Amino acid sequence: MSEDTPRPLTLGGVCVHELLERPLVRLARRLVGDFADEIPLYRRLPREELDGDITSITEHNLRVISGMFRERRAPTHEELAPLRASAARRAQEGVPLDALLAAYQLGVTKVWESLFAHAGPGDLDDVLAANRLILSYTGAVTSAVCAAYLEEREVMLSQEQHAMHATVSALLAGDREALAGVRLAPRYLVVATALGEHPDEAAGARGGPFAGRRKLHRFRSAWQRHAAEQVLSALDSTGGLVLVPLTADEPWWCRAGELVKAAGRAAGVPVWAAAEPAEPGRVPAAAKLAEEVLEVVRSLSRPPGAYRLSDVLLEYQLTRPSEALAGLAGLLDPLLGNPDLLRTLKAYLETGLDRRRTAERLHVHPNTVDYRLRRAVSLTGLDPMEPAQLQRIGAALAARRTLNGG
Repeated sequence: MSEDTPRPLTLGGVCVHELLERPLVRLARRLVGDFADEIPLYRRLPREELDGDITSITEHNLRVISGMFRERRAPTHEELAPLRASAARRAQEGVPLDALLAAYQLGVTKVWESLFAHAGPGDLDDVLAANRLILSYTGAVTSAVCAAYLEEREVMLSQEQHAMHATVSALLAGDREALAGVRLAPRYLVVATALGEHPDEAAGARGGPFAGRRKLHRFRSAWQRHAAEQVLSALDSTGGLVLVPLTADEPWWCRAGELVKAAGRAAGVPVWAAAEPAEPGRVPAAAKLAEEVLEVVRSLSRPPGAYRLSDVLLEYQLTRPSEALAGLAGLLDPLLGNPDLLRTLKAYLETGLDRRRTAERLHVHPNTVDYRLRRAVSLTGLDPMEPAQLQRIGAALAARRTLNGG
């Protein structure tokens, strides 16, 4: 041994790497048995995989550790390459990352216990040096395994998202050829969504883009957690379309409200949504209608939640191209010179023609409400106490909101 070559670690006068190398194959099989006994996921793996790939990578790990003890060095990039490849395969198989890391941790613990359980006082320096090497190994392996696993999952997720977007695009385009071979639900809840901004996404905030991706991941995952079959979506951090499979007789409206609430809680942001049920062939029309309803809801500054066409029926109709829209809005033009009159009339309708509740909302006396209503009637000729004229007032207010938010 040259002066530049580090002295191998020893235990009781025997080189530690030799204590690993002599029984390496037997030790690897014992460790794999421990994985199956102590980690529930490994207990469910096929025997062929345990005896093959898992045993093989375990033997490689023991050789890596043996080389570290022999040469007193950290694991090399080349030595970690098989671990990265194995982690990628586990990701493809759907083995959870925590189970994979648990196996590495269990293996290191068992190796440590078997080698150093009977170390004596004279071995202290080498035991401490070995401990530092084991910590180095654990850090390097954890980093390599996590990086390879997550990179593979990212690739898989990207492929899944691409396939999902392609299916959604084909459904929206009515492209039967592109949908050939795709298993579709008999009916979908077609949901147009708009997501509020998370505080961490605020302009200038550090990590804003990451916060947006986390929000989107939580939002998308929440829909899938509450669905028995694959949910289709085309989403970004501001919202988009979600297609939730429905059974033939499922009460879709109750389902929509529950799903939107759950997704909003998961994402940690307010969510506005408009929903329509549809068979696959009617998805394009349902998506168009849901998006239009959502646009109306947002323009009216409605609170977050789930909406359907019937919730904004009048406002929706008034947003369709029509020469009558400006005329309806103009019915209330005489009140523009006195904003208090218009504000009182709006509050009066919103409180169900209750003068006392109107007064409480506006923080005025009920007699003031009566006076303002009489003035509004005299200026417009529209009396809310007359059923026919009440409908015109409601339509005029909706038309004003549609045109200018007033």
